[in-house]
Amino acid sequence: MFEQKLTPKQAFPKIKQFCAYQERCHSEVKEKLYGYGLFKDDVEELIGRLIEENYLNEERFAIHFAGGKFRTKNWGKVKIKYELKHKGVSDYCIKKALKQIDEQDYMDTLYSLAEKKAISLKKEKNIFIKKRKMQDYLLQKGFESDLIREIIQKK
Repeated sequence: MFEQKLTPKQAFPKIKQFCAYQERCHSEVKEKLYGYGLFKDDVEELIGRLIEENYLNEERFAIHFAGGKFRTKNWGKVKIKYELKHKGVSDYCIKKALKQIDEQDYMDTLYSLAEKKAISLKKEKNIFIKKRKMQDYLLQKGFESDLIREIIQKK
C-alpha cells in the first residue's frame, strides 16, 4: 500500500525535492506524504514547513498550471477551472490564475481552433451537423459557450 515507510525527518528532504522539481498543489503533496506512510499530524506539519520555505505555493501552482495547459494543450478557461477545482485549489487562486491568461491570446487560440476544426469538417454537407460538431469540439476544449456561439454565428 505504501511506497515506503519513512519518518518525517526522512520524508522532508524527499518531499522538498518533489516540490522543487515542478510546481505542485497541496493535494499532490499530501498524497505523496501519505504514500510515505506518514500520519495526518506529520503531513500537516511538513506541508506547513514547505509553505514557509516557499517550496509549496498554491497560487504559483495555479498560475503555472493554467498557463501551461492553455499554451500546450489549448485548454479553455472552463476546463482549466474544472481541473484546478478537482485538485483542490482555492477559488481565489483559480481566479488569479485565469486572469494571467492574456485575453487576446485566448481569443486568438479560440479562433485558430475553430478554423482548424472548420477545415477538418469541409466534407460535411449539413450545416447544422457541421456547426454542432464544431461547438462540441470547442466545448470539449473548455471554452465558454457564449464565445463559441459568437464564433459559430460568424462562420
